[in-house]
Amino acid sequence: MLPSSVDASLPTRTALPTARIGAVLEVIICSGFPTQLLLIAVLRGFGMPIQSADGGLNPQFVFSVSLLDAGLVIGLVLLFLRAHHESAREVLLGRVRMLREALVGIAMIPLAFFIVVLIMAIVLTYVPQLHNVLNNPLEDMLKTRTDAAVFAVVVMISGGVREEVQRGFIVHRFGQYLGGGALGVLVYSALFGLGHLEQGYDAMIATATLGAFWGFVYLRRGSIIAPVVSHAGFNLAQVLKHLALR
Repeated sequence: MLPSSVDASLPTRTALPTARIGAVLEVIICSGFPTQLLLIAVLRGFGMPIQSADGGLNPQFVFSVSLLDAGLVIGLVLLFLRAHHESAREVLLGRVRMLREALVGIAMIPLAFFIVVLIMAIVLTYVPQLHNVLNNPLEDMLKTRTDAAVFAVVVMISGGVREEVQRGFIVHRFGQYLGGGALGVLVYSALFGLGHLEQGYDAMIATATLGAFWGFVYLRRGSIIAPVVSHAGFNLAQVLKHLALR
């Protein structure tokens, strides 16, 4: 009979490469890029235009892709967790007091703005060429208050909820199989920044930094609640700022 230590470790070592491959596939599928490309193809196939008559982004198309992708990605995350017999509550919400975490998230909103202001100030001072997009294309598509109101809901759901569910799941998988949670935060933050490339290089850097901030909060607290509240509140405040400055 094999010693107990050898017997216990052998199945784990045998299964680890397969588990890592599975984790990589799950991370890619839940990263948002495959699902958004699929939804864009489907909506265009049904005849919905990406651009509006004036050449800008079509709000209906952007809102539809964002909300459908939120539902699809969150559903996939829950499906993968269930397939591994993992509790979504344990992995995503953690064992925390939800009200306290929500208050922490609210308290972090000013810090999120400080991070963005600091990044933009550094960019404009030392590398102004990175400010390559003068007008945010997402803000330009908000022609009416109705557009802005719908957009506020969209960014809270697709940004505050979906992206933090994604981040929590990806960081969790990295922590299990792919080199650690901190690496997962950095990898997903880079992807998070790239997803905002159309808003400019400076915005890409700022959003990547914000993503790392929210990712490390999840890693430290073991819950997405504070990042969700902070992210959703930050996005809502951005829309309200846009309305106030019009």
